[in-house]
Amino acid sequence: MSNHLKSNNDSMIALDVTPESARWSYLSFRVIRLSGEQVYLHQTKDEELALVPLEGSGVAQTEAGDFALKRAGVFQEKPAVLYIPPGHEFGVMAEGDFEFAIGSAPAEGKYPLRLFRPDEIRQEVRGGAAARRQVHHTLAHPLPAERLILYEVYVPGGAWSGYPPHCHDGYGGSVHLDETYYFRTDPAEGLALHRNYRRDTDFEEIFAVRDRDLVLVTQGFHSTSAAPGSNLYFLNYLAGELLDEARATPPYDDPDYAWLKDDYTGNLMRLPLM
Repeated sequence: MSNHLKSNNDSMIALDVTPESARWSYLSFRVIRLSGEQVYLHQTKDEELALVPLEGSGVAQTEAGDFALKRAGVFQEKPAVLYIPPGHEFGVMAEGDFEFAIGSAPAEGKYPLRLFRPDEIRQEVRGGAAARRQVHHTLAHPLPAERLILYEVYVPGGAWSGYPPHCHDGYGGSVHLDETYYFRTDPAEGLALHRNYRRDTDFEEIFAVRDRDLVLVTQGFHSTSAAPGSNLYFLNYLAGELLDEARATPPYDDPDYAWLKDDYTGNLMRLPLM
């Protein structure tokens, strides 16, 4: 299976990743597209699950009640995020066109079913110069979950995200986390590049990603760049060895580039050069 996946625009389940298909241990991920009054049914079994609306509106019907979910679009507003613990069955009924993401990971059931409001999601601007981006802590500590960690990231055209490159695959003492990147571009015909690589082997992947593409981070350091004129959004789901409050543990930065955090304009060539 390639670590660069294209959405299936003819299917209700546009993207579907399991630990078996991704050859990793923890994270499952789907993008669902409904229309009219279509219904999607799901059982969490022994996993916790987080549902993020991406565009449109629908109703999540759960044992704890019904939850209205709507979003004008990923570039327009923050979402409300529905957290569902293990042992639950739920359905999502569309109200017109409705696109949403779900991701899940093994859990014990420590936390109750809950809807996180948009105003509970912390946001910050990180980096600087050509590595300036906005990060939303969509389901990250201190918002409670057992393994799941979610971010939404906004990258202006011509900028980089995840820079300096970082890893969470055991290298440098880092803990292991599975991770997905679901991309949207503005405009829809926009372009971005995503790189996964290791310092200790010849492993390297570079993907040209388009609107609604998915990239899996199975190992290595990684970063993403948006082409000039192509504003970029991506949704990260992560899950792995970190539990509860330990989900706040930062990744490990590539030591060749870690100095950039102290000076994002360092070693900047000034033009004209000569």
